[in-house]
Amino acid sequence: MDVFDELLRGVRGKGAVFGRSVLWPPWSLRFTDGAYLTLCLPLRGAGWIVPEGGEPLRLALGEAVIVRGPASFTFTDDPAQAQAQAHGTDVGAGVREVRWGEDMAPSPGQGPDLEGPTVLLAAAYDVQEQVPQRLLRALPPVLLVPDEGDCSPLRDYLAAQICGARPGHQIVLDRLLDWLLVCTLRDWFDRPEAEPPGWYGALGDAVAGPALRAMHEDPAHPWTTAELAARAGVSRTTLAKRFTELVGDGPVAYLTEWRMTLAADLLTRPELTVAAVARRVGYADAFGFSAAFKRLRGESPSAYRQGPASVGPVRAAPAG
Repeated sequence: MDVFDELLRGVRGKGAVFGRSVLWPPWSLRFTDGAYLTLCLPLRGAGWIVPEGGEPLRLALGEAVIVRGPASFTFTDDPAQAQAQAHGTDVGAGVREVRWGEDMAPSPGQGPDLEGPTVLLAAAYDVQEQVPQRLLRALPPVLLVPDEGDCSPLRDYLAAQICGARPGHQIVLDRLLDWLLVCTLRDWFDRPEAEPPGWYGALGDAVAGPALRAMHEDPAHPWTTAELAARAGVSRTTLAKRFTELVGDGPVAYLTEWRMTLAADLLTRPELTVAAVARRVGYADAFGFSAAFKRLRGESPSAYRQGPASVGPVRAAPAG
């Protein structure tokens, strides 16, 4: 199993694609709804991403930016104006506040197509599940992936889908944007400035990699360090040392944390009892599972599934 695939399986667009974000200067779009992730992709022209409390970042045609919420940010043609707005010192001209789920009105002078100096495609991702958050917590507040290939055919196709009215066009857009998000994240983690979690780099290691993949393929199996070491073809001591060096935890500790991450998502399913969740993540009884869950998550499984934070993306979880 590809662990990267598994971790991003729950990341889906929420249907908020601004197909009519055709911008004429002066313009400024302020995103204020606090989405967990926002993907921004210029289809024409360029602008500046100005995160709340951060430095402006130039976003050019062919590049992609992912902004991690919940802080607001602005896409603008004038970063100085956007910073003034953030401090409440200037209302500014051409400012529109973005509310996800509400269609944008066309800018003055906009035609029926995406004709204009700047066209922005954006999508929001709420990411309520704990499994993808394991990867996404490693992201910086704003990341940019430069244009390292010819993306013009894809941009043209996206533009055509936005302007079209064929049945299911929103689903097509959502899936295209999901694909763009995953590719952007994958490209980011391969860049030298990225700081991926230890387990991400360990996936390609000859010793730690086989053990990691085995645990992700069958987390309910009663893995021992000896059995995992046999998968890698090394001794228990060699596996434990190498795994800890790369990941930061030993194999058993990592497995326990991964099981609790899976359990946190399973606990949001009301049809599953705590005992059923326990069995799915490798515990023979609910008591041992509850003790492990409370030790790592700070609350019992029953309290977790009843808590208000269990329905949103901001639930506290261990880093890594």
